[in-house]
Amino acid sequence: MGDVVVLLRLMPHGVETDMTALAAGVKSSVPEGVRLRGMQVKDIAFGLKALLVAAEMPDAGGVLDRLEAALAKVPGVESVEVMEESLI
Repeated sequence: MGDVVVLLRLMPHGVETDMTALAAGVKSSVPEGVRLRGMQVKDIAFGLKALLVAAEMPDAGGVLDRLEAALAKVPGVESVEVMEESLI
């Protein structure tokens, strides 16, 4: 098995959510075996922003599910959506 790179979109609870704190929460909650490759704040609409997270992980069962569950528990995160997944 190889590794996969996944792009996730994290939506905050609202426009008042501190995106810097959200990014810090993501960094501290990444499960073992997952490497962050980058994060970017993207404007959505009407002041709402999303945090795009790129992560690399082994192509093994359950790793992506653990990452999604960990990110969903970060304070300020409303939802986590997998945007892209690529085998490397």
